[in-house]
Amino acid sequence: MTNTKTAAASRVTPLHTPTDLKSNAVQELAGALNVLLADMFALYLKTKNFHWHISGPHFRDYHLLLDEQGDQIFAATDAIAERVRKIGGTTLHSIGHIARLQRVADNDEGYVAPEDMLAELLEDNRQLAISLRGVHALCDEGGDVAGASLIEIWIDEAERRAWFLLIHETFVTTKIEFLLHET
Repeated sequence: MTNTKTAAASRVTPLHTPTDLKSNAVQELAGALNVLLADMFALYLKTKNFHWHISGPHFRDYHLLLDEQGDQIFAATDAIAERVRKIGGTTLHSIGHIARLQRVADNDEGYVAPEDMLAELLEDNRQLAISLRGVHALCDEGGDVAGASLIEIWIDEAERRAWFLLIHETFVTTKIEFLLHET
């Protein structure tokens, strides 16, 4: 009978995850990680939007690049949410929750030139890396070594995405300038 009562009680009480992090650190880290998670979802959707709508002579290369980058961004979302839960926080519940927290601007334009897509995603990934460094500092302050370790990987991934976007953007800009000077 005790097992039944315990099981019933666990259905109505919130999950309390044991952690040795101080409660104020958990609250601060969970908040920062949720904003990061919202940014990741917004960047994922923007990257997929551009992946779906890219056009032009480099369509295939950009389409594949953005698909790969979108997959990488999406893969990080689950790890971020699980980190929030592991330290005892709660995470995002809805698209509306994401919209309230995200700092990555949406792009709802009907048409965006490929070079503008690359430039926008380049800047978004640069800003994401800066945000990640801020959350890393909070992890260090709060003693969340595991969180800091994960964030180091995501910083590297954001910087790599930005680097690849910069290479592609530079190529397109150089080619356009060359063609303009030829005419």
